[in-house]
Amino acid sequence: MEARTVDDWVSCYQREFGLPVRERGGFVMLPITDRICVVHLPTTRAEKVLAVLRERRGEGPVLARQIRWSLLAVPDARPPDDVATELSGLDIDIPAIGSAVMLPTSLGRWSREGCHWVRPPAGHDVLPPLSLVLHIALSVVPQRVSTALRESGESGKFRYDRDGVGPR
Repeated sequence: MEARTVDDWVSCYQREFGLPVRERGGFVMLPITDRICVVHLPTTRAEKVLAVLRERRGEGPVLARQIRWSLLAVPDARPPDDVATELSGLDIDIPAIGSAVMLPTSLGRWSREGCHWVRPPAGHDVLPPLSLVLHIALSVVPQRVSTALRESGESGKFRYDRDGVGPR
């Protein structure tokens, strides 16, 4: 199928990929429900999470924006408050039920929505459980920052994570 309009893309995402998308305001929107969710992560951490999921043959669709990636998952359990606080500190976000994520109207690198699929959806996708994605996201360690004088060239200035989390 060659999708040209937003309605075509809605039909394509629904029929070809089984995603419960809707048209809203001229865009294709994926609603966050009790059956499908999204985890937004800084790019470097998301790349590592995706690599682990690929090793386990459990990756699902992954959407990329400028500095964050969004992994689709099945919401098997919400994280406890202490884990949610840790996730927030790492700039990892799980949009609430009732919100929605905009999907691209292209399977190529560039779309009018400013996002693209790193790993596009497929009709046979089995989404990874949210708990697994979060466990992996917390276990992978991007390059950390150090304030140690010897690592800062004796200047005492902060060095920043490659994933944009900020000084460590």
